[in-house]
Amino acid sequence: MRDKTRIRGTVTVRVCDRNGCIKRRAPGLLGRLLGVRGRLMICRRHNIVTRQGDALIADALLPNPARPKVSGSGGFMQAGTGWTGAGAKNNTRCNAPAGSMAALDGGAPFLKVAWGAAGDTTVAYKATFPPGSLDAKAVNEICLLNGGGEGADCLAYAQISPPVDMTENDTLQVLWEITILGQ
Repeated sequence: MRDKTRIRGTVTVRVCDRNGCIKRRAPGLLGRLLGVRGRLMICRRHNIVTRQGDALIADALLPNPARPKVSGSGGFMQAGTGWTGAGAKNNTRCNAPAGSMAALDGGAPFLKVAWGAAGDTTVAYKATFPPGSLDAKAVNEICLLNGGGEGADCLAYAQISPPVDMTENDTLQVLWEITILGQ
């Protein structure tokens, strides 16, 4: 018998204005002429569990792990503007970090559904970049880290597409889901 264990992930990113409403992109020329509103600034993409992430998952299965887990007290997300698509599996951080890192929100990480229910193999991580922490044009990459310092390891990395423009008044909300699938 051969096991086909896979790790899959998705990242959902939302940009909200100062009132907590999801922002809209500027409509194109035709949309402006027809009075159509721009699309909501929500992005849902697949992630890449990095090479460091593979090692972190293996390490977490040991009785005494050598590296810290991505936890509620030590997990961070970093956003940036340097997505290239080349060598993403080997990324250890964002290529061009923008603004401050965001610590995981309270209660994260957590199982997406209760233990024993269908879907209990998905771990969710949430982080919020509050207003003023990320004032950058064309934010197009994000990573999930096990710490906020230089020695932190990157569990996963993802593209934000289409890129989002952030102002000092905007909030970036990120929901990262990693699913372990055994067959």
